[in-house]
Amino acid sequence: MKILLTMAAVALTAVAPVTLAQTNGTNSNAVAPMLPDSKVDTPTFASTVPSANEFEIQSSRLAEQKSASADVKAFAGQMIKDHTQAGEDFKQALSKGQTTASIKPTGPALQPKDQQMLDQLKGASGKEFDQKYVMMQTEAHKQAVALFSTYARSGDDPALKEFAKKTLPTLKEHEKHVKELGAAH
Repeated sequence: MKILLTMAAVALTAVAPVTLAQTNGTNSNAVAPMLPDSKVDTPTFASTVPSANEFEIQSSRLAEQKSASADVKAFAGQMIKDHTQAGEDFKQALSKGQTTASIKPTGPALQPKDQQMLDQLKGASGKEFDQKYVMMQTEAHKQAVALFSTYARSGDDPALKEFAKKTLPTLKEHEKHVKELGAAH
């Protein structure tokens, strides 16, 4: 019975937007990894990607300014470069999308959970900053890989599905690199 309830809970959270809330260093609202048979609808994908991508860029700009670690700064520079390119690729895919002609990312540049994480980073400094940044990047990339893998496999918009497939290897590389940073910090 516990396994069934756990599976049901994971299945329900798998379609939630792929962002992460941080409260005092805990990831109390982290989205569970997506199940192989789960699906992400196009509106969820199209509204989640811009905020998550912008969080990566803004948090990495902070890391370039606030981190005292050369390896964290180097990683942040790569995040800015790669996620800026991903943002451009996403806009291009969205404009070519068949089922997304009427879907435009709405709301503020950052979803509330992404803004909360960014605010936490703004208030941190020194080793605390590096630890929070690396932890948030680890979770963000874990969730991004799950989202992009699922949409690349089951998405219903060909242009966005191709974007997800094209971007996924870079996200997996980021995930691997940030795990290495986590071990060092």
